[in-house]
Amino acid sequence: MRSRNPVFSRRGFSRDNGYAGFNAAPQAGGPAVGTQQGNPYAQQAGNPYAQNPYAQQDLSYGAPPQAPAATGRMTMDDVVARTATTLGLVVLTAVLSWVLLPVDEANLGKSYGIAIGAGLVAMVLALVQSFKRRAAPALILSYAALEGVFLGVISSAVSTYIADGVVAQAVMGTMAVFAGVLVAYKAGWIRVNRRFYGFVMAAALGFVLLMAVNLLFTVFGGGDGLGFRSGPLGIVFGVIGILLGACFLALDFKQVEDGIAYGAPREEAWLAAFGLTLTLVWIYMEFLRLLSILNSD
Repeated sequence: MRSRNPVFSRRGFSRDNGYAGFNAAPQAGGPAVGTQQGNPYAQQAGNPYAQNPYAQQDLSYGAPPQAPAATGRMTMDDVVARTATTLGLVVLTAVLSWVLLPVDEANLGKSYGIAIGAGLVAMVLALVQSFKRRAAPALILSYAALEGVFLGVISSAVSTYIADGVVAQAVMGTMAVFAGVLVAYKAGWIRVNRRFYGFVMAAALGFVLLMAVNLLFTVFGGGDGLGFRSGPLGIVFGVIGILLGACFLALDFKQVEDGIAYGAPREEAWLAAFGLTLTLVWIYMEFLRLLSILNSD
């Protein structure tokens, strides 16, 4: 089963590689993953993880193996370090763009143009990395820098023209969602299984399609389109977007946990950082949009 984040559905974090994925471990009494019956990928030619030291462990009790001690394998420290680097770059360039690209009447058009250009290039880089078989740190960091430029200008405009303090509230809300989902996931209150995955993916697909239709009506019809991003409906869809982001975080945590447990190579920590950054940016933008609606006239 694949995560919502496209970067987690590449080789490093997909169920197809034989070491990561939902319900990868057998049920109690079933064949061990390390055997040919339990793990059809353990002896598959060309599988880069076929020789990982956990391919021969007995998982008949349904528990994933412990994180590998061998060098070259991804650890939680690797994921935390890469995520901190990527998010730190987003924050740094956002602050710089806030300061260097003012949104006053004289510079608003220029600043918006740079922000939109940076956002489009960041989207292209994200798509390129998503379809690459290996993590490219240069692509990921470039995406983070450009995404920060976009977020900085948009956040500055919201703070200037809608409500001062909204950006700080959106940041705190994003941090609260991240911390809350992490605690709930580690405590076992959120059970990430096939049913959960299917529900989240169906809800996300419907949400994205509705937002795409609303955007088309906005571009070609003017005004607020179908009203999904303004007024009472905008508030409802803003809350739904934040809840979906929280669900995406749970999926991402599961994929990272499985990747570490089954011995993903260290380079995959960059993909984990990239995926978590995408989700946190999603949640921040939904908070910013929701708070803008609540504070607008």
